[in-house]
Amino acid sequence: MFRHAARVTRQLPTRAVRHVSTAPRPASWRVGAGSAILVGTTLAATYPYWAVAELKDELSTRHDHLEGIKQPSGQKLISYAEVQKHNTKDDCWVIIGGNVYDVTEFLEYHPGGAKVILAQAGKDATKIFKPLHPPDALDQLDPQQHLGPVDPTTVPAGADEPTDEERQIEQARKSLPPADAMLLLSDFEVWAEKVLSGTGWNYYKSAADSESTMNNNEAAFANYYFRPRILRDISTGSTATTAVGAGMSVPVFISPAAMAKLGHPLGEVNLTRGAGRCGIVQGISINASCSLDEIMAAREEGQKVWFQIYLNKDRKASEALLRKVTALGAAAVIFTVDVAWQSKRTRDVRAKTTVAAPIETTGGDKDKGTGGKTGASKAPLGVSQAISGFQDTHLVWDDIDFIRKHTNLPIIVKGIQSIEDVELCAQKGVQGVILSNHGGRACDYAPAPIDLLYELRALRPDLFDKVDIMMDGGVRSGADAVKALALGAKAVGMGRPFLYANGTHGQEGVERVCEIITEEITNTMRNCGVTRVEDLRPEMVGPRGPWVGANRPPWLGKP
Repeated sequence: MFRHAARVTRQLPTRAVRHVSTAPRPASWRVGAGSAILVGTTLAATYPYWAVAELKDELSTRHDHLEGIKQPSGQKLISYAEVQKHNTKDDCWVIIGGNVYDVTEFLEYHPGGAKVILAQAGKDATKIFKPLHPPDALDQLDPQQHLGPVDPTTVPAGADEPTDEERQIEQARKSLPPADAMLLLSDFEVWAEKVLSGTGWNYYKSAADSESTMNNNEAAFANYYFRPRILRDISTGSTATTAVGAGMSVPVFISPAAMAKLGHPLGEVNLTRGAGRCGIVQGISINASCSLDEIMAAREEGQKVWFQIYLNKDRKASEALLRKVTALGAAAVIFTVDVAWQSKRTRDVRAKTTVAAPIETTGGDKDKGTGGKTGASKAPLGVSQAISGFQDTHLVWDDIDFIRKHTNLPIIVKGIQSIEDVELCAQKGVQGVILSNHGGRACDYAPAPIDLLYELRALRPDLFDKVDIMMDGGVRSGADAVKALALGAKAVGMGRPFLYANGTHGQEGVERVCEIITEEITNTMRNCGVTRVEDLRPEMVGPRGPWVGANRPPWLGKP
């Protein structure tokens, strides 16, 4: 609910601060700090000790009139009935992790819109909040907006009861095979549908409109077949390669994938640790459910990560974020350009009316429900819309210069869907491009990246010498990856397979995906007569069917 908000610099009410209001606030109170969240600091770090004590006394006094129990320590436990009274846009409280917050002033600044928060007004929002936010997300609220703990003895008895969905997931997990029993990447997807929440599954699986692009991304790989060569020494070899200056043990990277906590409590940290153990590059999503600091701290020594950026409507926030990721040691910036305008993520939007309500609704709400009954959406706008409100729709080619002005990191443009734009990227001097349609989440009926890669090889092979070309979208096997590599891709990205595996087995699942894809790439390469990635050639792959007439790859020439 609080993701990607520009920190609103506001003074505490005079009655609450008196001597405190003149104390200078540190820069971190106003400047961006990870995942485009502009976070504040703790009360103790912001004010001198005497001011903290006075402010706590003042806040305690201000809470005395609230319904609840005052403990001997002076702390007020706020009753659940009191919280329920504050359920409008002019007076909005929520409970998160057993604490009560007044988010009334924050509503207008929430990037996903006020409706996402108002759907939880006067309720316990913990179940929707935690999977979507890093631990420090609440730091951006002013201290007086933390009203205190809720009285646990007043919380409705059924509030913490597992829903029917949660019971079903628990049962499914009892039958979940171990990670090493997963032999294909698709095995993780099958089990993810069984063990993920409806919100998580529908967000991960969702694509634009009819999902034609997503489906075609995978299906298009079947249009290309190998021409293996024989009687070559394939007894030794390597899958190691380099893309945009980053070494990889296998030519695969984790595409920037958001909301990993929807699958596992450790979220993107599992992706980071798994990537580090396997020697591949992780693309960090700006919409990550873990903080940037958490993710970067989870790296192994020397581990390379690429940071994805969507430009913020507030470009000052983007400037601060670019400076931060540069200082933290990212190896490149991925400028994602294919979803400047949000498409309808059909499954994600539909899920808002089919997921189980986290708690019983109260008051005059129209959508009644509790436990496993269908009720109000956990994400009324769909997860995608709820986390993307900060993104600027006004993106132009000069924005590459804007990024370059604020970082010295290599720039990778992700979301290229035409040969012409590959050429323009090369002219702009970027170091890499990723042919992508956002996993089918951008324009329905956009070209499959493998088809665009084939076009590039056939019509503009010179561009492969001007910029590192990569692709993601539809890669579901080592054979898929080798087809792309033979056509000239430096590496291929995968998003959903890693999210599914994280959701089923956590870090162990992430590492198992790497093992499967490495094994399949190795097997495919060697059975095509190749032992090293750099020895793959376009002559080894082409359209399905006989290579004669119009079906013959143009780079082969006449037989």
